[in-house]
Amino acid sequence: MKDRYGFDDLVEIIRILRSKNGCPWDKVQTHETLRDSMIEEAYEVVEAINNKDMENLCEELGDVLMQVIFHATMEAEKGGFTLEDVYDGISKKMISRHSHIFASDVANTPEDVVVNWEKNKKKEKGYKTQTQVLESIPKALPALTRARKIQAKAADVGFDLENLDEAIKKLEEEIDELKNALNSGDEGIAEEYGDVLFSCVNISRFLGLNPEFALTNSSEKFINRFRYIEETALSRGRTLENLTILDMDQLWEQSKQ
Repeated sequence: MKDRYGFDDLVEIIRILRSKNGCPWDKVQTHETLRDSMIEEAYEVVEAINNKDMENLCEELGDVLMQVIFHATMEAEKGGFTLEDVYDGISKKMISRHSHIFASDVANTPEDVVVNWEKNKKKEKGYKTQTQVLESIPKALPALTRARKIQAKAADVGFDLENLDEAIKKLEEEIDELKNALNSGDEGIAEEYGDVLFSCVNISRFLGLNPEFALTNSSEKFINRFRYIEETALSRGRTLENLTILDMDQLWEQSKQ
């Protein structure tokens, strides 16, 4: 073991693990088998940021970097792109997208930067319509995040509700349509439910909230309040199974205090 390793050392370690006499597990991995790992590592980075845990953030960023090198190494082995191609591609993209720094465009605010970024992206990708922009948003994204991005891209060309009140009104309309579908036994219940969720995401845009984070926080709040119910019941010599729904509701209200 060295006292300190560099980037090239990490690249070499991955190469050794993938070599003929390398690790039995690493040798059989593919882009497809590592998909979940890439997603999990990215979420662990987010968790470290949320917890303001810089020591863990450093470690998790290393795990993400390892994933990048792993994928590039696998592709290079079969004559595809290389790690150098990855460097080259992202460098050219950053220069092209920051045309207010590396070219003659002007951007005096963060909002101006976003406008330039999207303009340059459409040009690079050869998109002729805004529909192509919407279709380019990855289906692999979490559904709430993808919905928010779709709505934002549509809003870029003026297809948007006027304000928060209109967004709330739209949600109420979608809830009414869901109720009608439920009452009539309509086969479109799932579709109407999806429309309700889509409208909820629209409200998050007007509030400047990330729907994924908002839902995560609500889930944590639910767990904390549920913990209070169970711990209170146990302290009284009872279990959740012994409580009525009224007992649970009362303890739920107490937990809010």
